[in-house]
Amino acid sequence: MSEDMNMTGIELNVGPLLYWWPRNALLDFYAQLADAPVQGIVLGELVCSRRNEIKFEDWLAIARELRAAGKDVRLATMALVMSEAELRSLRRVCEQDEFPVEAGDAGALAVLARCGNKPFTLGPHLNVYNADALQEHAQLGANRWVAPVELSLDAVARINPQPSAIATEVWGFGRLPLAFSARCFTARHYRLQKDDCQFRCRDDADGLLLTTGEGEPFLALNGIQTQSAALQCLIAQGDAVREAGVGRLRLSPCGNAFTEVVSLFDAVFRQGKDGHVALAEMRQLPLPGRLVDGFARREPGLVEAA
Repeated sequence: MSEDMNMTGIELNVGPLLYWWPRNALLDFYAQLADAPVQGIVLGELVCSRRNEIKFEDWLAIARELRAAGKDVRLATMALVMSEAELRSLRRVCEQDEFPVEAGDAGALAVLARCGNKPFTLGPHLNVYNADALQEHAQLGANRWVAPVELSLDAVARINPQPSAIATEVWGFGRLPLAFSARCFTARHYRLQKDDCQFRCRDDADGLLLTTGEGEPFLALNGIQTQSAALQCLIAQGDAVREAGVGRLRLSPCGNAFTEVVSLFDAVFRQGKDGHVALAEMRQLPLPGRLVDGFARREPGLVEAA
């Protein structure tokens, strides 16, 4: 069992907000998280630098407030850096000394390496698929990794055998991040240029839903990011999560009922509630998609959570 799993159970971490919410909605969201039963929160803009209503100083102010509320706060870097301005922002996050960093791409690793032996987290978009790669990153200073979302729990266990100096976190809830592109698909959907996108992604609190020719939800467009329409949910996989040596679950924010989601995960993983009962209750919430857990069970990712 992982060293970061204690008698209180698995820790719950809230991942970066992947969508562009209005400033007041974002501030209210994090004010609510200050009192929520989560242990860690990752802050920052991961997807698009044009979403700049919240500045770096604002993120630091939010981080300080959450730290004062007892949360373990980390700052994320972008998953796809495409300009000198974005590189400057990356350096600013990596070079600050107040909060640990979650590296979004290999560029962040290079900057962090020049900053000395500061511990950092490997974000889920870094390609860590075997034990040798994980240990190589540990030698660079990584003390936590968020496993790529398509890995099964038994694969995670093989990559990071326990006990280990690296804490393991897996994607416990939320739309699955599938790909990033230099092209903004939301802007293209509205027949706009990326540099004149009119910030249309602000219209969709959970991304822009795409359906198949048969009308079935398939993908969600979130600017330059493509996500699954369905939401991964490991709330009924408690035994497998623990057997894999996972010490933390990542809960990715959504526009509706997120506080209820957090409460249900807390009830299961920290208070002993039956996961299948909680899954049935979660299916009654007004969530933006159906619940799946296929990847975790070595099945197609869109298999219904069970």
